[in-house]
Order: sequence, then structure tokens, then C-alpha cells
Amino acid sequence: MTDPIQIIDFDPLYQADAATLINTGLGEHFGSVDESMNPDLFDIEASYRAGDFLLALDGALLVGTGALLPISDEVGQISRMHTAISYRRQGVASRVLETLEKRAHTRGFRSVILETNLDWHDANAFYSRHGFMESARNEVGIRYRKAVSTNSRY
Repeated sequence: MTDPIQIIDFDPLYQADAATLINTGLGEHFGSVDESMNPDLFDIEASYRAGDFLLALDGALLVGTGALLPISDEVGQISRMHTAISYRRQGVASRVLETLEKRAHTRGFRSVILETNLDWHDANAFYSRHGFMESARNEVGIRYRKAVSTNSRY
């Protein structure tokens, strides 16, 4: 059986769906979302032009997102990792993350970083399972780092 999920580069046709998916996910964690606090979602294509913004599709249905932006010549930052609630724990986020790591390697980054909230236990466990190591923490969040250039599977 083949996997029906396809990982593609951002398509402006999915602008509204991507913003809705991400804001819905944030709302699950925070109870509500002030969309003005996420201006990158108003124009995803422009906001992520310097990097990669990926979509996970089941047919024409958007079920996941993830982004990679350069921080420096050697470091990329992964963000906007979200999966529709009915598609969680089915490998969608893992496929998006793996594709972002491959893109980071292709771009010549030596490592990638990401940040998530301290109390988002599922996200923290997910990143730990995927080889990310905690590099900093404060009262609200954790920063993770992972080397990508020495990983021979790319």
C-alpha cells in the first residue's frame, strides 16, 4: 500500500488553509489565538521566500505544514510544524520534518534549531525522538538543535 500523503513546496492556493491549520493548532494549545501575532501567515510565500515552506497533502486536503528559514550560513531554523488533529500520530509530521532536514543539508547548513513551548509535551517528545537535543530553556520554552551535515542518510 502506498502512502497517500505528499510533501510539496508551498502553493499559494493553500494560503488560507495553511494559515487556518496553523492558527487552529495554536488555538488548541493557547485556547485562543490573536492572528495579528502571526504576521508571517498573512503572506506565506513572501515570508518564507528565503527558505522552504512545506505542505503535507492527502489528495487536495492540507494536513500538515513545516518551514525552514536560514539563520546564518550554517544554521537553519525549523518552524510552523503543524498537523491536522485527525492526522496526528500517522507519520505526517515525521515526513515533513525529514524533508526539512534534507533541505537543510542541501542548503549546506551544519545544524538546525527549533523552539517550542515547555509545556507542549507531545512536541517535546516528538523532537527528542527525532534526535534533537535541548540547547537552551527558559520559563516558557525549549530550544533544540540537531546536526544535519554529518547525517549520512541524506
